[in-house]
Amino acid sequence: MNLREIYSKSNRPVLSYEVFPPKDDIDASKLEQLFIELSVLKKYNPSLISVTYGAGGSNQNESLEIITRIKDELGVTPMPHFTCVSTNESNIKTYLKTIEQLGIENILALRGDIPADGRFCHDFKYASDLVKYIKNKSSLSVAVAGYPECHKDAASFESDLRYLKEKVALGADVIYTQLFFDNNHFISFVDKCRKLNVNIPIIPGILPVTSYKQLEKMTSMCKVDVPVSLVETLEKHSSDKDYMKKYGVEYATCQCQQLLESGVKGLHFYTLNKSFSVNEILSNLL
Repeated sequence: MNLREIYSKSNRPVLSYEVFPPKDDIDASKLEQLFIELSVLKKYNPSLISVTYGAGGSNQNESLEIITRIKDELGVTPMPHFTCVSTNESNIKTYLKTIEQLGIENILALRGDIPADGRFCHDFKYASDLVKYIKNKSSLSVAVAGYPECHKDAASFESDLRYLKEKVALGADVIYTQLFFDNNHFISFVDKCRKLNVNIPIIPGILPVTSYKQLEKMTSMCKVDVPVSLVETLEKHSSDKDYMKKYGVEYATCQCQQLLESGVKGLHFYTLNKSFSVNEILSNLL
């Protein structure tokens, strides 16, 4: 089922998860553990599971294996990611052909993070270039990323929104947002998009906090405002792992409840390949 069908035909908020290939591709047990975690979350009837991979296609073979198993073993619609950083048109053309032959209908098109060595392929400079190419060369339904607090590399919020509108005009079917911890940023972002006639589904990306170290790492990688109350609580209990997980679940449950009440068409969970927090949150909500 493609993205347009998923979000137009569902009579309930659409649930989706994001996973990534285990870094140690030699240890098959890590891959099996991922599917054990996903089997726990399958009971909530997710409509979609997205699969990321490293810049330039690192772990791409492992991603394809996971995508195939999600489709065939779990019976859930998969959505691979693809970035235009550090790759070229030939590689992208081959990849699109491969996933279409596997019966995949959806793809998340991203620019990707610029590598530390600064090398960047100029066949596709922006995600909009990739969206245009995919729509011209395939029948895939395309998702794109949105940034409620502005992309960290954007010159301004206004320019970031213009680029998002361009991606939609080129054929994007749904927007998945970067993680955020203050729902006001998401609600304001959606309002700005609607005023620009960006009317496709905008799905909030949710990251349940499990540790203070994790929060520091994620917020250092992207532009995210962390409420003072959240920071203070996590700092106070940083050595208590059980409390941290419990609090992270409570915080995300409240966040999701408010978002559902605001009328979002779905929730997209960044699982970090673990089921515990998302399982607890969805158990609280459903």
